[in-house]
Amino acid sequence: MPAYHSAFNEFPDAMQAGNMSILPIRTKIRGPAPLADQEQGDIVDETLDLFRANSLFRNFEIKGPADRLLIILILYVSDCLAKIGSARTVPTQIEASKLLNTLSVDSFAIPGDAGFPLNAHYAPPQSRADAEYLRTYLTQVRQELAARLVERLYADGTGKPSKWWMAFQKRRFMNRSLGS
Repeated sequence: MPAYHSAFNEFPDAMQAGNMSILPIRTKIRGPAPLADQEQGDIVDETLDLFRANSLFRNFEIKGPADRLLIILILYVSDCLAKIGSARTVPTQIEASKLLNTLSVDSFAIPGDAGFPLNAHYAPPQSRADAEYLRTYLTQVRQELAARLVERLYADGTGKPSKWWMAFQKRRFMNRSLGS
């Protein structure tokens, strides 16, 4: 059974940094990301919808530039769940939000950096300005993804993260981690 791919691979007029798409997102967080239509889904929603299914796969065929962004975001969700799961006590929704917001703005490797785990599959940005744009775009997307993940984790109102999401904290998509 094949993995689920991004529906945004055929997105018209998508900018690219390296060989990765820069897609619009619905957000209130400041940053360089283009704004998406409020009624339609974006790459963040797609990442959260496909995370649990795709995290079961060890292989993933990249079919377009949006798949490369999807891979990075799925690996980031995995790191977020591991961060929440490694806390001494079960964090409340506010504590989890603070933890993940800190994780999202921490320094991280982008394609082309020595510490990036998937450099074989990603082209580095063409210039230093492109690299800085990609880093700020990914920071903004990570912040939005962390906020929406916390909403989904604590949607049941019990004050504890959903066991159906936390069951995936040790599972590694493509046997990789961003190393956060």
